[in-house]
Amino acid sequence: MLPFSPRVALLAALSVLTAVYAAYWLADARRRAKAGQRARPTPFEIAVGAVTNFFDTLGIGSFAPTTSVFKLRRIVPDEKIPGTLNIGHAIPVVVQAFIFIAAVGVELPTLFATITAAILGAWLGAGVVSGLPRRRIQIGMGIALLAAAAFFAMTNLGLFPGGGEALGLHGPLFAIGVAVIFVLGAFNTLGIGLYAPCMILVALLGMNPRAAFPIMMGACAFLMPVASIRFIRAGSYSVGPSLGLMLGGIPAVLVAGLVVKSLPLTALRWLVVAVVAYAASAMLRSARAEKTLAGGVDKDAADATYSVRLPS
Repeated sequence: MLPFSPRVALLAALSVLTAVYAAYWLADARRRAKAGQRARPTPFEIAVGAVTNFFDTLGIGSFAPTTSVFKLRRIVPDEKIPGTLNIGHAIPVVVQAFIFIAAVGVELPTLFATITAAILGAWLGAGVVSGLPRRRIQIGMGIALLAAAAFFAMTNLGLFPGGGEALGLHGPLFAIGVAVIFVLGAFNTLGIGLYAPCMILVALLGMNPRAAFPIMMGACAFLMPVASIRFIRAGSYSVGPSLGLMLGGIPAVLVAGLVVKSLPLTALRWLVVAVVAYAASAMLRSARAEKTLAGGVDKDAADATYSVRLPS
């Protein structure tokens, strides 16, 4: 048995949160299945979960590739993509967090503070995103995808700052890091992902690039279940695809994190750049098409009337 420590307490709290989240989600999925929604994932959706989470563990990120597949294959309605991403990828990311928090010794005040800030940002961000009309989500996700494509390209071109050796933040840098992680947690619910922005932040603040992994995986492991509960309450997700992401993702994370551990990913990132940029263009074209109904009514205003609102 591991001796008690703040790090063990953190992982224990994550285990409890994940168990509560999983029970809440699966109960909602059963209700929606009984109401006629498709709850059985397809083999393709499970494969998407496996591939995206495998490469997420190795540093590619999962949100932008998954969004691209869902958009280009029309698997999930655009307005339900953010919720489906957060809900389906949440438990695989929890598995990643256990691997990286145990492997990289980030100072506990920095780890706790950044995780807390990300949770608060995600809770507020999910409340906004789950109530947005379709066109605004399309615009937001289109911009998020373009940002993700730019981050992938910067990684391949070596344009990220190199970072330092520190495994913790102190003084003004601590406050800056926590504030930025709060904002990134809110953006994560829209689908931009936390990997590349967190890597840039950690390097700019002079930390060891390896420190980004427990920070971003730990933050996402806490923030995604928290944000997902708001998406679930709003009904702003697709059941079958989200279950597919989870079922394919968990074993893929274990293989990538414990067996493979690293791969040359430059060529794959360039492929992801192309696919994600195309998906961003498709998302923005869809937003443009949504703008005007046949009778000249502003579609965004019409959607706002019928968009899902969170219960108070």
